[in-house]
Amino acid sequence: MQRNQIECGIAVRAMTPADLPAALRLCRASGWNQVADDWRVFLEFPGSRCLVAEKNGAVVGTVASLDYQTCAWIAMMLVDPCERGAGIGSQLLGKSLSMLRSGECAALDATPEGEPLYRRHGFVKANSLIRMKAVVTAHRFDLKQGCVRRLDADDLPRVLARDREIFGADRSGLLRSFFHRAPQYAWIAKDGADLFGYCFGRLGHLYEQVGPIIAEREDIGRELVSRCLSAQEGTSIMIDAPADTSGWLSWLQSAGFIEQRRFVRMYRGGTRQLSTSLHYGIAGPEFA
Repeated sequence: MQRNQIECGIAVRAMTPADLPAALRLCRASGWNQVADDWRVFLEFPGSRCLVAEKNGAVVGTVASLDYQTCAWIAMMLVDPCERGAGIGSQLLGKSLSMLRSGECAALDATPEGEPLYRRHGFVKANSLIRMKAVVTAHRFDLKQGCVRRLDADDLPRVLARDREIFGADRSGLLRSFFHRAPQYAWIAKDGADLFGYCFGRLGHLYEQVGPIIAEREDIGRELVSRCLSAQEGTSIMIDAPADTSGWLSWLQSAGFIEQRRFVRMYRGGTRQLSTSLHYGIAGPEFA
């Protein structure tokens, strides 16, 4: 297999399914939550680009991107803790960016620690996100007799079409994956022909993630999450919420969520950006 040589005896090549165990080892070493099904999204998503860095035949770094057509989403920037500081992450990012279409927008969610690297590669801050964590206590959720119910397969075409309008790109493959992997987190707010919101979720190694959470109003978002989590007593849950939703964040705190960390959404090049409008929780920094 042809490889592109980079510094310090490191070689960069395309990731294959055979690299999954090594990629998961890097996730565990960094304390990340992803499981094999998350990595398969990157390998199987149309137009995705996944790279690994090798040293002496061992995978020591990864980067992946999802082709959302309007924008390329950069994620899974991982470097073996024993190899950090040698420029591997910068080389992987540079190679990933070089594979974009001319003028194509690139986007990612950066931790404060990673933000300087992305700024050096031309990324600029757009907005902030806050990771909220809770161990579910069901009695904290007030279940109202509203329009929220479990999402079923017949709902998917309408939900996916609406998501394309709101998000600004087609992520139907991603949301279908979430639905089939964790149907207990897929809920819809619908009254007759009117669709007011929906949410999805997924399992993880350390915790389970709810998102995206899309709602026309905050009270709809509250009802979606309340219905979704009321049957998940004792489960560790994360929601990555936009930082400018103060009322929403206060409600999450009242339900037992506490702030764990912050992210910065960043863009580079192009004019089209992925929208966080009507988002009360994103799909996660891996997927936007």
